Amino acid sequence: MRFEWFVAQRYLRSPYRPAVLRLVTLMSVIGVAAGVATLVIALSMNTGFRETLQDRLLGVTAHISLTRPGSGGIKNYEELGAKLASIPGVRSVTPAVYQTVLLSFGGDARGVVTKGVDLERERKSDEALQRIVAGKLDFSPDAYGIDGLLVGKQLADEWKISPGDYVTITSPQGRLTPFALIPRTRRFRVNGVFDSGFYDYDENWCFIRLAAAQGLTGTGDLVNVLEFRLDRPEQAAEIAQESERAAGLGFSAATWMEENRALFRAGYCHLYWIDHLRGGAQHSGGSFHDGHR
Repeated sequence: MRFEWFVAQRYLRSPYRPAVLRLVTLMSVIGVAAGVATLVIALSMNTGFRETLQDRLLGVTAHISLTRPGSGGIKNYEELGAKLASIPGVRSVTPAVYQTVLLSFGGDARGVVTKGVDLERERKSDEALQRIVAGKLDFSPDAYGIDGLLVGKQLADEWKISPGDYVTITSPQGRLTPFALIPRTRRFRVNGVFDSGFYDYDENWCFIRLAAAQGLTGTGDLVNVLEFRLDRPEQAAEIAQESERAAGLGFSAATWMEENRALFRAGYCHLYWIDHLRGGAQHSGGSFHDGHR
């Protein structure tokens, strides 16, 4: 018999103790066991939720975003991307053009974010493009030369958009004429609908061809961000610093943790209160805070 069971039986089944005391002892043990079980279940659920959220987030966003603030864009992005892809720990570097535009369809209009990408490279790293729930993953133009685009599932459900429908995108980066600044407006054909698993992305994001995005911005052959995917996302801070040094002056790198600070801060506060309920001993030592700052 193990020593723990010997001690437990000695005090729970001792014939020399009143029955009331044995009952109180048994109820105390059950209460402690229930409390510990509740805490373990709560911690397990929170850990699972956080890991799932992090995995989904890392599947649809860049681990590091390299930009050049105040310069209008990144020139020679192909050469720079190839150079930075050689940094140890970097799995891929892809160019992208982000822009906030006005999307119109069926009498409705709203602001969305278009992301111009190179489809062949982006589809390998962005899980949103691997979750096409309607239509197909294709930016090919139709018979009239109208480019294709992909919209999120939430937006498609709200506006009843289906593959084959046509939408209008108006860019605030207009072209200057002798009369006024005229916004750039183009029609696109919806070729597919993606389901990233994040409501905000499925509600407010659209994917278009990189050249089409450059045409909407009117900046020529430039991109406004180089997106890194890493073998180990937890090394983002170190690789971000190295990529800034390799890119040169004027570049700024932001990690996925910095760009989603509010989301992970909410998760940290939830973990803090759970940790506080179990005594706060581990939290007060600083290891948890330092690891999730």
